[in-house]
Parts: sequence; C-alpha cells; structure tokens
Amino acid sequence: MIIINNYDNIKLDNQLCFPLYACAKEVVRQYRKPLASLNLTYTQYIVMMVLWEFGGMTEGELGKKVRLDSGTLAPLLKRLEKQGYIDRTRPAYNENKLMISLTEQGEALKEQAVSVPQMMDGCIPLSSEELSVLKKLLDKALVNMA
Repeated sequence: MIIINNYDNIKLDNQLCFPLYACAKEVVRQYRKPLASLNLTYTQYIVMMVLWEFGGMTEGELGKKVRLDSGTLAPLLKRLEKQGYIDRTRPAYNENKLMISLTEQGEALKEQAVSVPQMMDGCIPLSSEELSVLKKLLDKALVNMA
C-alpha cells in the first residue's frame, strides 16, 4: 500500500516560489557593494534606470514600469529627491499628477552606473545560455501575471 503524504505540497523543497525569492534576495544583496558608490539602494537603482531610459514621467507611470505601488514608491522618490537625483513637481495643468524628472546630478549619475552591470556579471552562476532562457521565462511569467 502506498501512503501519500497530504502535506508534500507545502514542503519548502517542493515550492517554486522559495528559490525565486531566495535567488532574488541574494542578487539584491550582491548589488549592495557596487551601488554603495552611487549612494543608491537596489530599488532606487531600478527607478533611476527607468528614468535614464525613458526620461521624465508621472509617478503612476513610473510605478507601473517598476511594479511598485504608490505607498512604496513615494518615500523612495522623496529620498531620491533629497539626494538631488530627481525633481518631483506638480504641473499647473493637472495638480493631481506628480511628475518625476532627473536633475543634472541624476543624469550625471548615469555615467557612473554604466559599470554596475559589468560588476554584477557572474553573480548568478549559470551559463549565458541558461541566463538567457531564465530571463525569457521570467519575462513571460511577468507578462502573464500582469
């Protein structure tokens, strides 16, 4: 007689979510050192990358791109503004919108940030082919979850 354990589905080793969580946490931890010279946290770095790529936008648009809600994004943006990297302004035509734009200092930080991906190369010990497959699968999952 085969006994099936009803609790196998809640064993940590049987979860996909845990290795995703643990790997993401480890990668973010490894970003601390290269980002320290930029005076950025990982989440601030993600926000800055979006602004460097797309330019100014509303807080709502930025939140959608980085998948952060306003409650998480607003304090992060306040810190970036205090550091002198961004400006937060309300346009006269619509004071309900909060526009986020880079300052000269924030734009200049882009030059220093160019080296970060190179410093992070190899932080996930997979071949370039495996990393490409992983990226495609994660992108597909995110699109289908949105």
